[in-house]
Formats: sequence, C-alpha cells, structure tokens
Amino acid sequence: MLTDLDFMQLALDEARAAAAAAGEVPIGALVVRENEIVARSGNRTIRDNDPTAHAEIVVLRESARALANYRLSGVTLYVTLEPCSMCAGAMIQARIARLVYGADDPRGGAVRSCFEILSHPRLNHRVEAVSGVLAGESSALLQSFFAARR
Repeated sequence: MLTDLDFMQLALDEARAAAAAAGEVPIGALVVRENEIVARSGNRTIRDNDPTAHAEIVVLRESARALANYRLSGVTLYVTLEPCSMCAGAMIQARIARLVYGADDPRGGAVRSCFEILSHPRLNHRVEAVSGVLAGESSALLQSFFAARR
C-alpha cells in the first residue's frame, strides 16, 4: 500500500520530467483511486501551446476519460504546488474527494495562500486538503528551475 509520501514522490518525478523534456515549470500531478494511479503528468502548457494545460487539469481530463465519468468522486489528486484558482475550480467541478499538495503558492494558491476555493461555504462541494507533503523538495525544484533561468 503506497502512502501520500510515495505518491508525492511520483508527482515530483513528473515535475522533473516536464522541466527536462520541454522546459515546463516543474509541477507534477497524479490522480489515485483505491491506491492505483489513474493518470499522471507534469505541466504541458508549453508543449501543448495551451494555457490551461496545468498538470492538475491534464490529469483530471485523463482520469475522466479513463474512468468514463466526468465526476471523479473518491479520487485523490496529488500535486507538487498549491493549485491555482483554475485548477481548484476544476477539482470542485470534478467532485474529487481529496487533494494532497507539496509547497504553498503565495502568489496564486487557491487552497489557502491567496484564496480558499476548496472550502468556500457557498460552493456545493468541498475538497479535503492536505498541504506540506514533501514541500521542501517541491519548493527546491521550483527555485532551482527559476534560478537557472535568471
């Protein structure tokens, strides 16, 4: 049985691969249901020429196709960085059960840093969120990526 740490390490692997393959911002995500990976990806905004191709959106789309349902109840989404408002909104629409993420995003995080979309009382679905899982590794990966670009 894999743990949150194991799955987050796999998300970090996806982040590294996205940066190495296409120069993408190193963010990785995966969707897990019943301890099985349904989908995994890194950011693909550059590769796909798509501003919505954040890692979270990519894995939500792939999971919906794989499970033949746009509702992804019962799944956990793992991502290396706190999701933005677009990704958090997609998680609400997909009705995911749980989010586990690494580093907080003080510039645009929509779980707790800038906004609190997943727990907003006016929305009809709430997502359980766990933060800080391998946060140091997630932050270091992003910092080294941006430092190399300066």
